[in-house]
Amino acid sequence: MMMFVEFLKTLLVPIKNEEGQGMVEYALLIALIAIVVIAVLIFLGPAIAARFQEIIDAL
Repeated sequence: MMMFVEFLKTLLVPIKNEEGQGMVEYALLIALIAIVVIAVLIFLGPAIAARFQEIIDAL
């Protein structure tokens, strides 16, 4: 029985080793947010530019 417990411990050690995982998750989140922001600016950019041009023309 003791050998089985030691065997399970050796199998679970790599699973618990999660060093650096948090940084990768943050990097993926930042990349996803950047992609969404760029996509929104591509689609809404002309509308925003037109709105600013209306403001400039009104002055």
